[in-house]
Amino acid sequence: MAKSDEKVILTTLWSAGCGSHGGCGAEIYVKDGKVVRVEGDRNHPHNYGRLCPKGLAISQYMYHPDRVTHPLKRVGERGEGKWERITWDEAFDTIEAKLKDIRNKHGAESVIFCQGTGRDIGGPITFLMYAYGSPNWVQVGLAGHACYTPRLGAMFATQGSYSVVDASQFLEKRYDDPEWVVPKYIILWAQNPIPGCHDGFFGHWIIDCMRRGSKLIVIDPRSTWFSCRADVHLQLRPGTDGAIALGMLNVIINEGLYDKEFVEKWTYGFDELKERVQEYPPDKVSEITWVPAELIIQAARLYATNKPSSIQWGEPVDAMPAGSVVAQAINHLWAITGNIDNPGGNVIATRSHGVTTYPFSTAELTELYGEELVKNLNEKRIGANDYPMIKNFRGWVQPDVLIEQMETGKPYPVKAAWIQTSNIIGGQAADPKRHYEAMKKLDFIVVVDLFQNPTSMALADIFLPATTICEKESFRSWWQPLCVSQKAVDEVDECKSDWDINLELAKRLTTNPIKYNNARELFEERLKTGNTSFDKLASKGGWEYPPAGPFRPYNRHERGLLRGDGQPGFDTPTGKVEFYSKRYEEWGLDPLPYYEEPAESPVSTPDVYREYPLILTTGRRSPVFFHAEHRMIPWLRELDPDPEFEIHPDTARDLNVSNGEWVYIESKRGRVKFKAKVTATAHPKVITAPHGWWLPETDGRAPNFFSTWDHNINVLTSMGNQSKSGFGGTNYRASLCRITKIKD
Repeated sequence: MAKSDEKVILTTLWSAGCGSHGGCGAEIYVKDGKVVRVEGDRNHPHNYGRLCPKGLAISQYMYHPDRVTHPLKRVGERGEGKWERITWDEAFDTIEAKLKDIRNKHGAESVIFCQGTGRDIGGPITFLMYAYGSPNWVQVGLAGHACYTPRLGAMFATQGSYSVVDASQFLEKRYDDPEWVVPKYIILWAQNPIPGCHDGFFGHWIIDCMRRGSKLIVIDPRSTWFSCRADVHLQLRPGTDGAIALGMLNVIINEGLYDKEFVEKWTYGFDELKERVQEYPPDKVSEITWVPAELIIQAARLYATNKPSSIQWGEPVDAMPAGSVVAQAINHLWAITGNIDNPGGNVIATRSHGVTTYPFSTAELTELYGEELVKNLNEKRIGANDYPMIKNFRGWVQPDVLIEQMETGKPYPVKAAWIQTSNIIGGQAADPKRHYEAMKKLDFIVVVDLFQNPTSMALADIFLPATTICEKESFRSWWQPLCVSQKAVDEVDECKSDWDINLELAKRLTTNPIKYNNARELFEERLKTGNTSFDKLASKGGWEYPPAGPFRPYNRHERGLLRGDGQPGFDTPTGKVEFYSKRYEEWGLDPLPYYEEPAESPVSTPDVYREYPLILTTGRRSPVFFHAEHRMIPWLRELDPDPEFEIHPDTARDLNVSNGEWVYIESKRGRVKFKAKVTATAHPKVITAPHGWWLPETDGRAPNFFSTWDHNINVLTSMGNQSKSGFGGTNYRASLCRITKIKD
């Protein structure tokens, strides 16, 4: 193949194809109308030409023989795997008729709109949902909504806006910008940034900072590449992160290491916080967490006395027994040291140019639709009346309440589900068998995806084939820069983009006219708020940083750029960072952070611990898969062929388990088969397993569903553990298990 014959399209990768939360610039190489390879865009300031294996393997993803490329209708019983090819017109007509009939008989609220993570789906799915009139947007089975939302809620309540590590990503010149300061210390809290799933954060930025002098403190039950290079590694008991944060606050406050000027001028509730943290001296925290007290003290001193420093955290924070409380305590650490929106600290992260793909927060919804409509939606939104934080922060359903409502039909029945970018029973759902039993009773289910998976095979009545990122236009407004995804090739066969699918159905299902003729018109309206356009961004290589103002750091609280009234301060009820949260108080929650023991642990359930003497933490990330995606892609599966769990050599020896041996991991909720990886990186009392495992090469029909019941670690997890806020409280990261030999 002559490279001179290739056409190169610059784009921003999101999903489908590469998975992850996206943002990387890419060069799509096209020959004869097909994508032949993908490389990183060396001129893109997000990744500087670096690209993960998932991005490099997009062509295998696009042209895989098992990809679904035309609409399908189920013709047998659910789970039989009998499908009939239909036209798009028949698919749209069927969906329109079914959903209108359900709305007429049971109300729009009886249809749930289910998404997973990754893929630019928040905009398309909420656009369709609100056009239909349903208030029920949900990540089905995501117990405690334990993915980023608890952290977002805690930051909203504490400082009014969101923060991330300042790795210079908000500056176009990046590391060469004279405004930026290298963080002296970065705390990596519950995240292994290279293989992890990042929220607008590129994992290699940590290494870039290390090359420029940043030192590390790592808080993680596992040993990782980063912990081996850290000055301090707090190898804690899973689920006890809140105690670590409170212990560090105890040291910082009692030793007077906090930023007194910032605390005096810009914070509220310091005295109350000081009193609360006296309950968590380092010796007590050491007993709770298994971390030596001297290491907790050392970590607190290093972080507090080396300004600027920053904290990068991961999803396990959300999955703590009280996820929104743990995040609150960690937020207090960067606030009390004055590391907030300062160069090298935790910078305030706003949507680039002020552009959003579609409104997610309660405030944004109110601004777009009006207070009365949002009030009416909230009255019917599942879980909103149970949890004030759910009602007043974001437009999500509470997933633990949803599963109960699907089972009981109270206060109203759930009749149908629109499932887009979500492999519920093979991926995110805790207790997936319970969800399977509940959802198969629904009258009508549509799945929009690219490959058949356990959820589509088990539940779908209609399957709609979506496009990859290379076959569609889209835009990305997640922090900075503002990016567009350009279409590189025509759609494969009859596939359509998520935006086009949802826009067509929104026109058919809405009770009010839709003014957009196509998705591009919708994009242009959203981008217009940022004084830009799709073509303008495309002509610049696909990205643009915002001009000086509220969307660029630093110290915006001093300049009146964070509050709607233009006054200095933070967007909170007091105008200050609230150690004592007035919003938590309003929502009936403890305004101050506290520690809550996991519901199942050596401490809370000693009887269970005697029978199941190991702590199980699930969700270990793979660098080549995104959650439950990509198991069928040859390059990627070759790198990570089997569901493996990590176990310490001493523990393996005591159990007579050898490296590479298949065993059962058992809890009181069930058992799954995993392959042992004996490694000193594991904690002797903890085993770590990845989630989302299913085998696309096996039978997809009932009852097998691509072997998901055999290898999905979430079989061992449960729903109904949500915290007082409704966010967090799941046992994804801290439950009890045992290892048994497979005898037959």
